[in-house]
Amino acid sequence: MLPTLNMTGDIVGYEHLTQQFSELDTGDLVVAISPLDPSKLVCKRIIGVAGDKVCIDPISLHRQYITVPPGHYWLTGDNLNNSTDSRTYGPVSGGLILGRVFARLWPSPKWIGDGLEEIVEFG
Repeated sequence: MLPTLNMTGDIVGYEHLTQQFSELDTGDLVVAISPLDPSKLVCKRIIGVAGDKVCIDPISLHRQYITVPPGHYWLTGDNLNNSTDSRTYGPVSGGLILGRVFARLWPSPKWIGDGLEEIVEFG
């Protein structure tokens, strides 16, 4: 998730309460169970929601598109050159998403928005 988060060592706060009241949306940073290894968690950004047409790999010369199926999300890392994400494992079921990240708590606390705005410092 570089540059938003470090590759290792960051502690983030995430919540799942708002998922009951509002839908997850494009730009949200989420924690999910890895589709490749259910014993691990991944932190990725939502690029597409159900019904969205997304480019499978925007850094590829041969661009292909997919429509995100109902109940699924297209997730990518912020560092596209070095991320295992929906480009590898396809659309992710909403049932695997545990919650929306709202802050990096350690080592340098920051509020985390939807990725469509600048990250702001605590304080």
